[in-house]
Amino acid sequence: MDQEFEAWARARAGSLARSALLLAGDVHHAEDLVQETLTRVAQHWPRLVRRGDPDAYAHRALHNAAIDAWRRRERRPREVSGVDASPDAPMHPDADPDRRLLLREALARLTPKQRAVLVLRYYEDLTETQTAAAMGCSPNTVKTQVRTALARLRALAPDVLAELGDPEEASTR
Repeated sequence: MDQEFEAWARARAGSLARSALLLAGDVHHAEDLVQETLTRVAQHWPRLVRRGDPDAYAHRALHNAAIDAWRRRERRPREVSGVDASPDAPMHPDADPDRRLLLREALARLTPKQRAVLVLRYYEDLTETQTAAAMGCSPNTVKTQVRTALARLRALAPDVLAELGDPEEASTR
């Protein structure tokens, strides 16, 4: 059982780290989130294997760990002015560096919940139902959060969505 968890953790660590970086906006904080997520998954591994959903649990644990961290702050920031993450940190193997930086800066302008829903829906490519399960809400809430986050992103940085390709416009084509 330990070997099975270790193999799963090795296979998912990169993806979890990229998602954590997008949620946290800071490499060091993202590493802490991944470590906490893997610890939570390890604690419940036998049950997760029986249910067949360790990935879904890991996404939810990562999201919850990020929310816990935001709540621990004395004052939750409404908007992050800059991102401390290294520009060399990989977000996606196929993304060029300029696009990665543009995406990080755009996500840093959103609230934590808005970042989370966009990361899960469009970066992790989860369905609305999977995103709802990971966030602990209904699929309709996910739809509303995505719409709100994209509208805010359009208002704050219209050039960013034009450069990255607006997900809503792509889905209507």
